[in-house]
Amino acid sequence: MICSYKFLLRPTARQEVALREMLADHCSLYNGALQERRDAYRHGSKTSIRYGGQSAQLKEIRAYDPERQGRWSFSSQQATLRRLDKAFQAFFRRVKAGQTPGYPRFKGVGHFDIVTFPKDGDGCRWNSTPHDQHVRVRLQGVGHVRVHQHRFVRGRIKTISVKREGNRWYVILVCDNVPAEELAPTGTVVGIDMGIMHFLTTSDGGHEPNPRFLGVVAEELAEAQRHLATFPKHSRQRTKRHRAAARRVAKVYAKVRRKRLDFHHKTARALISDNDVIAHELLKTTGMTKSPAPKPDPENDGAFLANGAAAKSGLNKSILDAGWGQFLVILANKAESAGRLVIPVDPRNTSRRCPPSLGGCGHIAKENRVTQAKFQCTACGLTAHADHVGASNILDRAGLALCDVA
Repeated sequence: MICSYKFLLRPTARQEVALREMLADHCSLYNGALQERRDAYRHGSKTSIRYGGQSAQLKEIRAYDPERQGRWSFSSQQATLRRLDKAFQAFFRRVKAGQTPGYPRFKGVGHFDIVTFPKDGDGCRWNSTPHDQHVRVRLQGVGHVRVHQHRFVRGRIKTISVKREGNRWYVILVCDNVPAEELAPTGTVVGIDMGIMHFLTTSDGGHEPNPRFLGVVAEELAEAQRHLATFPKHSRQRTKRHRAAARRVAKVYAKVRRKRLDFHHKTARALISDNDVIAHELLKTTGMTKSPAPKPDPENDGAFLANGAAAKSGLNKSILDAGWGQFLVILANKAESAGRLVIPVDPRNTSRRCPPSLGGCGHIAKENRVTQAKFQCTACGLTAHADHVGASNILDRAGLALCDVA
């Protein structure tokens, strides 16, 4: 099993300067390689430029600029060029598929936040033996950086990445051959219904409150964004006060992101610990959070009819704040590690079907869903909480799926 570990770095002031220089120089290499590809395309070069040709130029680049490019790991620079090559591969793949492609763009220094070392021991070294009671990672050109290791690393380390998130630095270890830590069977099966009023509702009738992390910091975030908006948007001069305002907004978002991730991990762990099988709806949040298409007014040229975009934007914001997609990925990963089974089921009519498992008749009708929270069957009169009904129907479909597999 492949697993990743993310630990907080605690660099010194000098090491933090070196880390910023490392990101800036890798960003320069990325943009230079992108410019070379753009120039070749514009001038109609018959020879296509790929990763192999650009990687072969690294030796000359490092010799020409030893102060900036020569001080960093050769393999990490190759990984940066591979990153650009993957961006072009994805671009051409979307072109062939008839999708709307996005041409690879230049990276600003403030938006290039990760450097990858493809192999432990080549430009980096993970030292699991504590030195002065602290675990450290050695990075070429930076030195031995202290690591806040909060859990054991298992398996064989394949790649090491250094990532900047706001004013924090992290090291990410990707390991393979990680042994699974299977939990003892509990003999219970549960269905969960994701929602807005409640983050999730189980088929047992339990509710997990929705923390609404963005709502908690709404006033603080609005104030920080208003202050940032006072600076000219397209000004070429980025003053110290402008950078401080941008960091303030980023700090609020980073705090929300960390709290949401912690909540998702703890909630998923509780479900995995208490149940052998967890069923959920196969949700496609990307499509669910799309803005409604504009409705042209046939009587007035150039005018548009109301399409409910304002109401839909509020729902989209609530769905994205809940983070259903991230939670379901975490749930699936934890289930694989613990030897549990997660079953995604078809979400159609799960909130409109009268559930037989609650003594219902199985009748499906739009009118059964009276309000956001109330379900009342128009055929048999069964009344229950709408989210509880949805979770029960999800569990019933998961049972049918298990029978089909068996």
